[in-house]
Amino acid sequence: MHGNDTEKQIFFYEPEFFAFCNYSAFALEWKGKLYMTSEHVYHSEKFEDENLKEQIRNTRSAHDSHMFADINKDKRRKDWDKVKLVIMKEILIAKVEQHSYIKEKLLQSGDRELIEDSWLDSYWGWGPDKNGKNHLGKLWMEIREEIK
Repeated sequence: MHGNDTEKQIFFYEPEFFAFCNYSAFALEWKGKLYMTSEHVYHSEKFEDENLKEQIRNTRSAHDSHMFADINKDKRRKDWDKVKLVIMKEILIAKVEQHSYIKEKLLQSGDRELIEDSWLDSYWGWGPDKNGKNHLGKLWMEIREEIK
């Protein structure tokens, strides 16, 4: 166990379980194309415009893919808020299927609660007040149950 990890919780913004973070350096094949990270895939899925999707795919870092998507948020698909959880789960499943290391880490996490220890994001992580929704952690736990 590392840092603040406990018997019951893993905070995967930190090194040992950083692989669960969408910024981690695991390339993903998605719809026939290779993306540098799952973060790239997630942000490209916000758009229907193939040119924008390709520009996001070709950004040089997960951070850049996020920034590019934010700059273009006025062009985002209209149903994004309705579909983003489903799409993120599909991305995470692809990550598990394409990287045995991710699957191994997920199974190693046992029954511990998975928390995205993001002090910025109250939707995907638990946010600045540790009261966030932690949707990313919840999706990882769902997938873990499905692959056990």
